[in-house]
Amino acid sequence: MSIRIFTTGGTIDKVYFDARSEFAVGDSLIDRILHEAQVTMPFTIEPLMRKDSLELDDGDRTVMLNAVLEASEAHVIITHGTDTMSVTARTLLDGGVKNHGKTVVLTGALNPARFQGTDAIFNVGMAIAAVQTQEPGVYITMNGQVFEGDRVRKNTTINRFESTYDQLR
Repeated sequence: MSIRIFTTGGTIDKVYFDARSEFAVGDSLIDRILHEAQVTMPFTIEPLMRKDSLELDDGDRTVMLNAVLEASEAHVIITHGTDTMSVTARTLLDGGVKNHGKTVVLTGALNPARFQGTDAIFNVGMAIAAVQTQEPGVYITMNGQVFEGDRVRKNTTINRFESTYDQLR
């Protein structure tokens, strides 16, 4: 099994410049995270874009969808900003990645990977585990959970992801 990892930016890759919280999306640290965690399975990292998720549009999501569908790997991780991660998950589901036998896991961070108190390392580890164990479909790994891509939302009030499964029944 080999994993394709697409990076798109978001908080996980942000670099802050001053006390006013001015930032830019920097180079991804995913390669360093995986090497420090001694991940031995084959993986390929491919940057798609470097954007805050609030700047992503339908065209960007189409780029992600096409990249997933064109990837030779069946197991794909996308690092993504958290604010619109669930929108992208739904786009991937609607685009038929499950029907193409793809298992896609989106993950990100509420604190940049460059910060000491980051959740990025844990979330990336969860994504590595989830992409190997879940059936084809689209998932989000955040806050120590694996969520179905069409049954999750970010609760901005408490800055956490939560299942919308109960709200759908």
